[in-house]
Amino acid sequence: MPAGNGEAPGEALGRALDALGVSYENPEPGAYMVRLTGTHKLATPTWLIAKEHSLHVEAFFCRQPDENHVGLYRFLLERNGRMYGVRFALDTTGDVYLTGRLPVTCISADEIDRLLGCVLSYADEAFDTALRLGFGSAIKREWAWRASRGESLANLAAFADFVRGDGSA
Repeated sequence: MPAGNGEAPGEALGRALDALGVSYENPEPGAYMVRLTGTHKLATPTWLIAKEHSLHVEAFFCRQPDENHVGLYRFLLERNGRMYGVRFALDTTGDVYLTGRLPVTCISADEIDRLLGCVLSYADEAFDTALRLGFGSAIKREWAWRASRGESLANLAAFADFVRGDGSA
C-alpha cells in the first residue's frame, strides 16, 4: 500500500524495501542506502530518502571527468529525456549522480522496485561509454602500464577495442 494511509513515508519506504527483500542500511529515520550491483558499474550506492511530501533518490555515478566534459555531459543529457524517475545531474564539484524527486504517494513495493531497476539499468548501461568519454586518456595509460608490467587487464577488458583503437567513445 502506498504511503498516505496515515503511515509515515519513511516507514512505508522501509516496508516496501523489506517486501522486496532488498538489503539496506537505515542510518536515520526515512533514509535508506541500497547498494545496487551491476555488470559494467559493479556497485551503485543509492540513497532513498522519504520526506513528508517527497521521495528523494540519489545515486553516485562517477566522479568529475578528467577530460572531454562537453562530450560526456552531452551524452548524459541526451539520455535524460528517455529516463524514468531519475536524471543525470552534477554536484558542486562536478561529480555525476542520478537524482530524482517523486511524490510520497509513489512509495510502494512495485514502484520502488521499478525505480531501483531504472537506477541500476541507467548506471550500468551508460557506465563504459561515460568512462571512455571522460577518462579515456587515463584508461589508456592504465592499460599501457599494466601491459608493460605483465599485470592482469581483466577488469579493463570492456575497453580493449577502445585502447587498441578499434572502437571509439
